[in-house]
Amino acid sequence: MKSYGMVVLNTLKSACLGALFLGACAVHAQPAPSVAKFAPIPGVSVFRPLQLNGSADDALASGRVVPGKFAMATHAGKHWRIAFLFPHLKDPYWTGVSYGVISEARRLGVAVDILAADGYNDLAGQVHLMDQAIAAKYDAIVISPIGMTANNASIAKARAAGIPVFELANDSRSEDLSLKVTTSLRGMGMEATRWVVRDAQQRGLKSVNIALLPGPLGAGWVKGEVDGTRIASAEARIQVNIIDIRYGDSDHAAQAQLTTQMLARHGAKLDYILGCTGCAPAALAPLKEAGLSNKIRVVAYDLTGEIAQLIRSKDIYAAADTKGVSQARVVINAAVNLLEGRGKEFPHTVLVNLGMVDQQNFAAYPFDTSIAPEGYKPVLSYDPARE
Repeated sequence: MKSYGMVVLNTLKSACLGALFLGACAVHAQPAPSVAKFAPIPGVSVFRPLQLNGSADDALASGRVVPGKFAMATHAGKHWRIAFLFPHLKDPYWTGVSYGVISEARRLGVAVDILAADGYNDLAGQVHLMDQAIAAKYDAIVISPIGMTANNASIAKARAAGIPVFELANDSRSEDLSLKVTTSLRGMGMEATRWVVRDAQQRGLKSVNIALLPGPLGAGWVKGEVDGTRIASAEARIQVNIIDIRYGDSDHAAQAQLTTQMLARHGAKLDYILGCTGCAPAALAPLKEAGLSNKIRVVAYDLTGEIAQLIRSKDIYAAADTKGVSQARVVINAAVNLLEGRGKEFPHTVLVNLGMVDQQNFAAYPFDTSIAPEGYKPVLSYDPARE
């Protein structure tokens, strides 16, 4: 598999070929300065031909990759209606994504509704929400799928009804999508694990024992976390032993229980726990109860407002960052560009560049690209016609 960095470096020569809304040398439909709300977002577009029925990382390894920056679309010509299907709203990650959706909908002048299932064990609920969105004849649907293949029939049903479907954050293997917007999910696991290796080396450790709380089995981002951790562990200059992996919904209580079970079996020999956005914070109380807070360091696979505060307080040591707010901005801008008929060629997949935050770069980190402002309460609907 090509590494994320090598793919970008090897395709710099093609950066000026251009894309619908991404280009390293020229940007489509540059907005007037008066409407600028966010800086262009670094990432890559991946164009066909590429591996069929693959993940976003498979696309990265097999397609034509064009690095560049995503700029804002201009204001929409009509009040397009876009439905966003989230797996849940139970952790702050999706609060950040909802902020990106609603804030951009206001700027673009389009109507949006966020429809959330009850969790990663609620596939039937998300499928039902898709049916509702199709019946309501939204102009476009953006889905964050619960499973890598479980949502495929539902996505195909929307496409058959003439509704373009975009994918956001969570990956799938559907070939019926107009566009995927995510990041390298393997990269997420690799970056978090590489941070662990660097930290261990700075501490003088010759080997480390790590355990994973990656989230619900079957979700695309969870597989990416685990695969990336395995790759980075195998490449590390010190021995990295993955001694436990415990899967489960990202619910706080469920993850705390999994942590307690993990510590009861392996706590005496663990050095690090790597956990998802709902998992890493949930591990802290069990660690404290077991008297292991000073021995075992917690690293998050992704960033939320809660995790940012826990890095500030030195309870969590570091977090990879998939830039959830930026992903939301990119996908709604892409949907508007498609609905408005702007551009000639859409990429198959868009990957927003990852970040990494720890206590060393915390003060200068651009959190507005990743998380909602402090105190933000999720808003699930916006309609410009009502203003």
